[in-house]
Amino acid sequence: MQLHPNDSIAVIFCAQRCGSDDQAYQAAATAMGDLAAQQPGYLGEDHARSADGFGITVSYWQDDASAKAWRDHPDHTLIRERGRDKWYSAYSLHVTRVERGYDWQK
Repeated sequence: MQLHPNDSIAVIFCAQRCGSDDQAYQAAATAMGDLAAQQPGYLGEDHARSADGFGITVSYWQDDASAKAWRDHPDHTLIRERGRDKWYSAYSLHVTRVERGYDWQK
């Protein structure tokens, strides 16, 4: 977990994996995470996946323009289409403003 400034943007991606082509999926997910981290306005991400393939990734952005630029990045667009074709049976995406955030660590 990371601290994200108030008034940042959170993009919440919830997806059900098909379970096919795991090696290619993992490579693409790693590449997209690395590429996202290089984009202007990127603040970090949190993610989790259950044993049945349902996953949630929340990426945090400085502002809406940064989040939209990531959405429109050509490499991200290509991988999104590949995901629809091969890796996901369903997904939803939600964009929201972070009003407050709290972190705790032991």
